[in-house]
Amino acid sequence: MRKILDIIEANSRWAALFAGGISATGFAPLGLWPLMLIAFALLIHLVAKAPNKKRAFQIGYVFGIGHFCVGMNWIAGAFRYQDAMPVWLGWIAVVLVSLYIAVYPGLAALGAWTLGDKVRSGSGKSTIPFVTAFAGAWIITEWFRSWVFTGFAWNPLSAVQMGGIGGWALPAIGTYGVSGLVILLSAILWGLLAALLSTTGKAVIARFIDLALLSLACWILSLIGGGRSINEGKPISITIVQPNIGQQDKYEPGYDALNFAKLASMSRPLKNQGPRLLLWPEAAIPDYLEDGYPFRYYQFQAGESAAGARAKLTTLMGTGDVLLTGSNRLIIDKDGQLTAARNSMSAMDATGKLLGHYDKAHLVPYGEYLALRWLLEPLGATRLVPGDLDFIPGPGPQSLTFPGFGKVGIQICYEIIFSGQVIDRKNRPAFLFNPSNDAWFGSWGPPQHLAQARLRAIEEGLPVIRSTPTGISAIVDADGRIVDSIPLGKAGRIDARLPLAKSPTLFARYGNILPLGFAALLLAFSLFPVVIARRAR
Repeated sequence: MRKILDIIEANSRWAALFAGGISATGFAPLGLWPLMLIAFALLIHLVAKAPNKKRAFQIGYVFGIGHFCVGMNWIAGAFRYQDAMPVWLGWIAVVLVSLYIAVYPGLAALGAWTLGDKVRSGSGKSTIPFVTAFAGAWIITEWFRSWVFTGFAWNPLSAVQMGGIGGWALPAIGTYGVSGLVILLSAILWGLLAALLSTTGKAVIARFIDLALLSLACWILSLIGGGRSINEGKPISITIVQPNIGQQDKYEPGYDALNFAKLASMSRPLKNQGPRLLLWPEAAIPDYLEDGYPFRYYQFQAGESAAGARAKLTTLMGTGDVLLTGSNRLIIDKDGQLTAARNSMSAMDATGKLLGHYDKAHLVPYGEYLALRWLLEPLGATRLVPGDLDFIPGPGPQSLTFPGFGKVGIQICYEIIFSGQVIDRKNRPAFLFNPSNDAWFGSWGPPQHLAQARLRAIEEGLPVIRSTPTGISAIVDADGRIVDSIPLGKAGRIDARLPLAKSPTLFARYGNILPLGFAALLLAFSLFPVVIARRAR
């Protein structure tokens, strides 16, 4: 075993790259989280053994490349639906995205090594402070990843911890805080490995016990902080529709009527069902529901008007129903020219009256708008979504109020992955509706998306409802449990009562100040031996 470890240490960068790829198997759909913990234990070991800060950063960086290339392989699948781009370009995109995002694990490794080096020079003992520095640095860099350059927070480490420590800690320290706990759990494995290989016996076993007690203390702290909250609100009847409309059929000429027929066949009310929220996916219909656009935008829809399109939808609704459907809204200038669009969720009652809209705020670069258009468009690079017009963002999280149904928060597609950014805290909704179009993203993207939606449910103490064209549509209760779902690649509907919300969690009240505060405590603890050593001199 010692010889194997010597070989790994001698080839630390290659070993880190391999370990990074293995670590991604902890995410959905594989869910091999023990392998993730082992891989991170190896990362911790390699960074601790790094001879200098440059090598520490390199180890963290190449680990990140492997981690993100494997975990986000679904990005490559999106390119098969864009005629202007070859499929092989998708795999280049996966690597390029990973080369950027891997900077964050690299910075976490650099920060941990640097603080650990200060402790070594100050007190001669570095194990526990190094580990806490690593956990604190990981929390901060994962949070940075959620907003720098518009942010890409996909697959935080906490996405693998849906029960046990994750379920209890998320309401107290949020997604990024639980990611720090994952690092601490991996450190326990690192301590165990060191104990098994040690010839000094008691000293290393004591180190392992210290690591275990540290993680246990953090877990207990999160248990106390999370607490238990009571359910509040009243049951609401909902119908979720998953028409199984593939991306290859969505924009094909002549498919509009066929796609609408699929939606219609699964949307009509059941006998004696009563008023309900009818929930359709993102971009479910091509029709424009708002009045006031130039005629040319209505000429291919029912009645050649917005009123005609709305009347067609009312035929699927019962008395008292409210339909929430994905549709685009247009921005027309004073000269009648189209200048931009919004990716929206529109609400309509059974009489055809529009009740409000939510405009997606956190848009996908290169999916919904072309960043660096001046450079990329001449090179033939366009958006993955058909069309040349960019979407523009809405104002951010909002709660829409519907009589008889209360307040509904809406987050369209990947907006749901951004911890602490999904609800209007001054106007808390009864649940979050997450309409999405995951038909782009193969078999790995949709279950990962659902896993991250479950994190939001636990953090905020709110049910999350997902409706997608091809899956995975689901009802997630306020504890993150999947109450009901429609599998990937299947058509179906869910008729159910909406799970009740909980009273606001600590995280719902204070947001990401909590995980950042937790990170600060970990970093302060890592420097504590230095302070003690200096006072002793």
